[in-house]
Amino acid sequence: MTLPATARVEAAPNFLANLEEAHISFITQDAEVADTRLRKLKRDLREMVSILIWSPGSGRAARFLGSKSAQARMRVDAVLNLAEQAGLPFLREYVVAQHVILYAHSNTEVVLLALKHQRQLTYGVAPAA
Repeated sequence: MTLPATARVEAAPNFLANLEEAHISFITQDAEVADTRLRKLKRDLREMVSILIWSPGSGRAARFLGSKSAQARMRVDAVLNLAEQAGLPFLREYVVAQHVILYAHSNTEVVLLALKHQRQLTYGVAPAA
């Protein structure tokens, strides 16, 4: 029996910045439990990564790509720019508890691009340089 190939999973700088913003949000909401919430989110993210290693296409199709308004298209273009920088053809989203993770992937590589709370309308994406 042959095991499936494994994908390499990395986090883009934008994703790490979003994770820090989530921690700041946790502190703002309730400083006493902020670190506990961050540890749980990181534990959930590690579980997600363990799944993406074996199945990079596990997430759902990125829902925002069909946006029509000019403002939404600008945001879609910013996200597509992140995927282009990663050099990966497919964009997907993975739901982890109350957060949605945007990632780009191929069969052998996954790059975590952005993270947002499910109540946020858009991903925090740094403008292209």
